Amino acid sequence: MKPALILAALLPASASLAATPIDYENADLQLRFYPRTPDQMSAFYEARGFPPAMIAQLRDYCFITVSLRNKGGDILWLDLADWRFTRASGEEVRRIPRSTWPPRWQAMGVPLASQSTFRWTLLPETLDFHPDEREGGNVILVPPDGTFSLSARFVRGTDRHGRVVNVRVDGLYCAEDETP
Repeated sequence: MKPALILAALLPASASLAATPIDYENADLQLRFYPRTPDQMSAFYEARGFPPAMIAQLRDYCFITVSLRNKGGDILWLDLADWRFTRASGEEVRRIPRSTWPPRWQAMGVPLASQSTFRWTLLPETLDFHPDEREGGNVILVPPDGTFSLSARFVRGTDRHGRVVNVRVDGLYCAEDETP
């Protein structure tokens, strides 16, 4: 089972009611975005023994679990450098890349097992998807107010020089914890 599917399956059923997934599909690919609340992510990482200081830092960010499926007949390339999250005003919503986290966790003395587990919950920065292949993981954003959009570019072909597939997904949001 893929890490994102494991992540989705392990989150409490009641937590899945906190946010509605956003779907996008065309002839080339299928995307599903699951906004996660800070409580969902904290519970997930706490259950895996993450140190409290690590969990406290993660609560400050917006987690969206992304599921991607290649529906085409040739390779589809994911490159998160080609993803732009923006607010309606055009202002960029900053994505926190994978490379940000290892130095932060090392400086905090986070155990290697927790660092490794955290890494496999993230969507890869780049990946080639073969026909009908699925992958998923979290993207982490600096949380904006309100909704935002994603403009993403994917490239087809084994050499990354094939047809470009442009995607725009509106109505993305950061899920918030329910107030008691």
